[in-house]
Order: sequence, then C-alpha cells, then structure tokens
Amino acid sequence: MKLSLIASTLLVITCFASFGQDKQSAKAKKPSTAVEKGLVKVSVMYPFAEGNTFNMEYYETKHMPMVAAFLGSNLVKYTIEKGLASGIPNQPLPYMAIGTFYVKSLSDYQAAIAPNRDAIRADFVNYTNAAPLILVSEVVK
Repeated sequence: MKLSLIASTLLVITCFASFGQDKQSAKAKKPSTAVEKGLVKVSVMYPFAEGNTFNMEYYETKHMPMVAAFLGSNLVKYTIEKGLASGIPNQPLPYMAIGTFYVKSLSDYQAAIAPNRDAIRADFVNYTNAAPLILVSEVVK
C-alpha cells in the first residue's frame, strides 16, 4: 500500500514538473516580434475623412498578401493596423488603417514595386476610396 502511494505521488510530481517544462519550452520557442535596426519600414497610411471608406477584410486577405508576394525574400514581415482613435481626446481619427512592410533593402523594394505599381493602384478601388500617404523610413531602434 505504501509503495503504491509513493509511486502515485511520484507520478503526479513528474506530471507537474513535465507540464512546467513544456510551458517554459513553449515560451522559449516563441518568435521575437522585435524589428531589427537598419531595416527599411514602408508605412502606407490611409487618412480618415468624412466619406472615406475602408474594407479591412479585403485589405487583410487580398491586397496586403498580393503586395507581400511582389516583395519576395526582401520582405521580413508586414503588419496591418486598424485605426481606433486619435491620441488627443475629442479629435478625429487621423488614419483608418496603416499597412507596414519591413524590408531589408530599399532598392530591392523599389525594384519589386515598380513593375507592379499599376496593379497595386488598380486594387485600391476594391478596399478604399482614400488616397494613401506613404512614409519610407529606417528602423533605428
């Protein structure tokens, strides 16, 4: 009886120890969301204004994947942001959405976009009636 109680206790302890290690391993394997210094960041910002529209589902499932495919191996990652509010209380939302591409090389980005510019622009009507503002910058931290 004592032997089976000891064996059961050891089994429970082993299970809990193993569970804790699995959770720690999962945390250790989680990919970093940090962006490397020196990458080029291309922000495509869609301004909010009365009458402007934006179809987030189309943008997320069709437009951004299409542009990402044009960028190929130069693309490190891309993000999509949905505007919620202004940073100043009682002020209008500045942007409905922002799409951001992080790429290794600006010249490779430009070379990939140039022959596809018309296709990218032609797709705008499928998700927005707003003219985007584009900022190209370098990640410094």
